Formats: sequence, structure tokens, C-alpha cells
Amino acid sequence: MAVGDGGAESHRNAGFLGMSRADALCVYSSIHEWRSGEPSGGYTQAHFLRGSGWALPVPLMDGPPQFRTPTFMTTNTLSASSEPFMAVAEQRPRIGELLVQAGKLSARDLERALSAQQEMGGMLGRVLVRLGLVSDADVARALSSQLAIPLVPGDDFPDLMPEVDGLLPEFLQANAVYPLRLADGVLHVAMAVPQDAFVVKALRLATGLAIQPHLALEGDIEKALAEPVEEAPEDEDDGFGDGLDGGDFVEHLKDLASEAPVIRLVNTIIGRVIDLRASDIHLEPFDDGLHVRYRVDGVIHPGELVPPRLSAAVNSRVKLLAHLDIAERRLPQDGRIKTRVKGRELDLRVSTVPTVHGESVVMRVLDRASVRLELEKMGFEKDTLERFNTLLARPHGILLVTGPTGSGKTTTLYAALAKIDASAQKIITVEDPVEYQLEGINQIQVHSQINLTFANALRSILRQDPDIIMIGEMRDGETAQIAVQSALTGHLVLSTLHTNTAAGAVIRMQDMGVEPYLITSAVNGVLAQRLVRTLCSHCKQAYDPGTEVRSTTGLSRFCPATQPVYRAVGCEHCRQSGYRGRTGIHELLLLDEPMRRAIIEGRDANVLNGIAAQGGMLSLYEDGLRKVAAGHTTLDELARVTQDQSDA
Repeated sequence: MAVGDGGAESHRNAGFLGMSRADALCVYSSIHEWRSGEPSGGYTQAHFLRGSGWALPVPLMDGPPQFRTPTFMTTNTLSASSEPFMAVAEQRPRIGELLVQAGKLSARDLERALSAQQEMGGMLGRVLVRLGLVSDADVARALSSQLAIPLVPGDDFPDLMPEVDGLLPEFLQANAVYPLRLADGVLHVAMAVPQDAFVVKALRLATGLAIQPHLALEGDIEKALAEPVEEAPEDEDDGFGDGLDGGDFVEHLKDLASEAPVIRLVNTIIGRVIDLRASDIHLEPFDDGLHVRYRVDGVIHPGELVPPRLSAAVNSRVKLLAHLDIAERRLPQDGRIKTRVKGRELDLRVSTVPTVHGESVVMRVLDRASVRLELEKMGFEKDTLERFNTLLARPHGILLVTGPTGSGKTTTLYAALAKIDASAQKIITVEDPVEYQLEGINQIQVHSQINLTFANALRSILRQDPDIIMIGEMRDGETAQIAVQSALTGHLVLSTLHTNTAAGAVIRMQDMGVEPYLITSAVNGVLAQRLVRTLCSHCKQAYDPGTEVRSTTGLSRFCPATQPVYRAVGCEHCRQSGYRGRTGIHELLLLDEPMRRAIIEGRDANVLNGIAAQGGMLSLYEDGLRKVAAGHTTLDELARVTQDQSDA
């Protein structure tokens, strides 16, 4: 039975607990609420500490939660046993120091782990294990030495004591606790985190016994608590089953996903995007649990590790919020979450795909408050911006923005539309999805399930008398052909393509079946762009790269020999990365007469790039060198972002 199933049940066990399942659930939930300081439902810590006892919220069938003080929970019980080991850690060497002394960890690796801990949070031991620097057993032995408490091997665990059946299994599993023995009024328990005073107090409050914690590996505890599950026959095992019938399985997932700890965990994961300035959240299932990772400034960083027992519940919670089918785990799904985080409205675009370990979930963060819809603030050099604005002011033709996924193409198009006076012109967009809602602009969401494709939507909006059309992505030949015809009949068309260079967009359109003469007649220009990380202003360090580096990188063309450039260092303001934020680098290809002639002649992308350079176009790399010379980014970052500029 999942947690929450026994809310109205008053079953009592004959064991030493002497408490109902509902009361146990109450204890379990309240301890988590109290320790976080942010209980759901708006209660404060004061609500949980009333008078001489603990007042706990008891959920009723109807109406708001009410409070009572269970007889088995008193402040006297709370102080029934001493916990000398709780203060021992502060008088002994730290875990990292013990591991270094034991030869399990180098001082350099310890520094690396401490930096990672600042970024991802959590206990140092778990960070070290996640980084692969030490094993769980190494950390456990160090913790045993630090706390001066014994480490109990999993092989020494006894069978689960019958009189402990009354202990809520979900509580034991959620907190990695295994009861070992009951002797002289003291309950000995194995714990993965024996210094967790809140769990110890919860056990003492629930049992009325003194608690003696012992240390054990979390994996050993999970194994001991796990119930044997019969394997499904080979012809019925799809790799995703869990022994539950369809209806029971769905209800089980809903119950798990509705648990207060799961809700709080998902809220915490989503809430971190504000502090981290993350653009994506990745929930990736593996054998050791659900790995949470965040993409910040285009680079993925490790985050929390959700234990295996909560992996499915966390994913199900996200799917519930996104209005997805939680029972469907074999097919990809897409949804959307609208939420408020720290006073800011966020849209999360949710995508799920099945993997061999479970469902992988990615949430793309659409934060309107963080999006700069001003072309002047998007990293354009003055000359490039002037030429781009000239193209934007033309009454008809196609203006393309190209680059890989995540290069800011859609944001650039939004900024371009924001610059246009929507009150004087009819602007219609066709997008998949509509990422941000723009005032005064008609935006259409593509729905392939009902055959509302880019091409079909474009055919319809041409009868809506538009002046400007924005196509989220030119995905196929049919869409490209309609876009060309729209441009040739007096409309300004803005769209994106996935190509590495501006010249590559011309070749891509030819590959999609658009004739060269139509390209030269319809396309006005192509803007290629990338996003490079900008240096942290608090810690960037000036240096001279030397004459040879200046020459081989081409930096000498844009930066005098006497002018230093900057390198990334890392500090608390940038989470030790050396970078904070991103800016754009661009190349703008104009279809002048020499370019049109070369396209008609069928020249390849390399030739087109050469002609554009002769006409004054700077490549993405060259524009990036200007950013390096100005102290905005580094040579290393520029090389990382522009390493593939070939469309030939």
C-alpha cells in the first residue's frame, strides 16, 4: 500500500508502537514538514510545537486540517535518551580530512569536491561518491571513525523483527533506517545518516523507546528492506513493469507523487532554476537513482541525486503537473507546466522519453523575466546591428536566423518582432511551441495531432491579410516553398533554420527543393549566431597570451599587442565557473549581386562564405574575437562554441 492509502484506516498493530497507521503517517509527514520549516498548507513551525507536546496536523475527510496532541508524543519522550554521538563530529576531523589521511582521496580532489559541493549542495560524502572519487564504503568507514559509532555490514542484518511491523515501511525506506534489535528498552537501528537528529527523534517519538543509531551503507539498508518480487515471464516483461495491474499501478504512482516529501523535492528542484539561472532541468534515471542536472549558460552541471525509491514518484509528480499520462511510460510525451517560483512566473516545457532505466524527463525553462527582447542588448556589434535593422525594415522578403539548438534563434526573432510597431502592421506567428506571448501579435500554436502543421497554418494565415509572418522553424520543403511564395507576394517572412553557418542556410534551402532562382529572389539575408559565456566581472583575470597565440588564433587582427585579454578564474559569484551569463556572436550574410550570381551558378558553402567575406562579412569566429578583445569572453570559450563551422 502506498503512503497516503491509509488516511481513514484505524488499524492498529500488536507491536510495541501502539499507534494507528494514520498516526504513523501523521508522524512521518510532520517530521518532514517541521524539519524543512516550510510545511505545505501554510503552517509554520510554531503550529507543530504547541504547549508541552507536539501538535500535529491530522487530515480530515472534509474541511481544513485540525490539530491534536497524540498521547504517545510528549516533550518528556523527546528527551528520553541522550545522543552523545551527535556532537562528536564537531570535535573530530572532517570527512574529507579523514579520507585524505586514509589515502583514499588526494588533497587536490578534495578541493575539487568542495567546489562541486558549493554548486550542487548536499553532504560532502555524497558529492565525493557522485564524482567517482571514493566509494560508498570509503565514506561510511570515514563517517564511522568521525562519529565513533560502529559500521554494521549488511550481512550482519537480522531478519526484520516481527514486533517492528508496526513501523511504517515507507518511513524506514524514505529515511534509510533498518531496525536491528530491541534490548533493555533501547531500539538499535542501522542508519545511512546516523547523525540525522530529526529521524532519530521521529523514531523515539513513535516508539517511546531510546534509540541507538548504528551506521550502515544505504544500499545494504535498501536491500534488507526490499520485499521479494516475482519476475514476470519473459514474454510479458517489457522492461518497465513493476508487478502492478494497470489501474493499481496508476493509483500507486498518483499516491507516491502526492506525498508531501515528493512534492517538496520537486518544488525544490524547480525552484533552483532561479538561483542557478538554469535554462533546462534534466531528470535522468540510472541504476543508482534519478540524476538531476541543470544547464546553466549552455553547460550542464550536476545537481541532486534522487534515491531509486523516489525516482518514479518524482517523475510522476512532474508528469502530473504537466497534465501528461502517468501510466504511459513507453512513448515520448510533451507537456507544459505554468508555475510561480520566488515571485516569478515560469513556463516549463516538459518532454519525456523512455530509457532502459525508466523515463528521462527534460524541462525547458521559459522565463519571460530573464529574456532580453531588445536587439541592442543581445551582443550585436554596431555594424552588424545596423545591417540587420536595415533588413528588418524591408517590406517583403525572407530574413533567416540560423544556428544549432539552444543558440538563441527564437529569442532573436522575438526581439526583432518587439522592435516592429505591431499597432501599425498585422503580425502573425506560427510556432511549435509558443514560447513567449507577445503583446499585439497573433500567435498560432502548431498541433500536428489535428494536422495543424506549419504548412497548413501558413496557407490559412495568408488569407488573414498579414504584413509580417514569423515561422518558428522552416522544417520541410513544403513550409519552405510556402514561405518563399509569401515573400514574393509582398510579405516580410522571418524564420529559423538549423545550419552551422549563414551560407549553409542557402544550401539547406536548395536541399529542401527550393530552386536557386527563387532563393535569390526571395531571401534578403541570413543571420547565423551562437551564444558564448561571458566572463564573471568579479574574478576575470587579465593576461598576455603571447605573440604566437595572438597570431595563430587571429586575435592580432582585433587586439593590439599591448592590450591584455582575460581568462576565467572562478569565484562565489559565478559558482567557481569563471563565467556568468551569455552573449551572442553573429555573422550576417547579405544577398548582394555577387552572392546571387554564385547561388544561381550552384556554388558550395565555402565559395559563398568567401564571397561574403569579400563583401565585408565577419565570420562567427571573427566576431567572437572582437568579444575576446573587448574582455567579454575567452579564447577557450570561443573555440568551444565555434569548433564546427562547416556546412560544405
